Amino acid sequence: MITSTRRVSADKPEVQIAFSLNETSELKDAEGPLPSFPDLEQRLQPVLPCQSLKESTEVYKNHCTMANEFNQVKHEIARLEDRKRELMAELLEDEKVSMEFARLEEEYSILTEENQNLITVHSQRAQQLETLRVISQKRQGSS
Repeated sequence: MITSTRRVSADKPEVQIAFSLNETSELKDAEGPLPSFPDLEQRLQPVLPCQSLKESTEVYKNHCTMANEFNQVKHEIARLEDRKRELMAELLEDEKVSMEFARLEEEYSILTEENQNLITVHSQRAQQLETLRVISQKRQGSS
């Protein structure tokens, strides 16, 4: 196995790269390709374990598990934030509808009152008209 430690830049920590020239896999327990976490920041990516240390392999497996869980939580948060935006939009629309409903109720109340007043005035005018007709007929009958 060949190991090399390099500092990519002054503000970055050292990176250790280890590789083997033989064809045996460094992760004997791994099934299939190594896990990939493209959404995870580079500094949080799991680092391949040192196979000679069982603890290193366990830490790597735990790190991969936590990275998967983190990714799931991150996606769940994004989904919940989208749902929150949808619900806020629905709430805003419901508030607009509620305000329009209140305005229409007020308008209905005003128009109902006005209608009652007009019915009353109409009734009074009809009564006055009838009274005037009776008076007019009496005058015509007496002349």
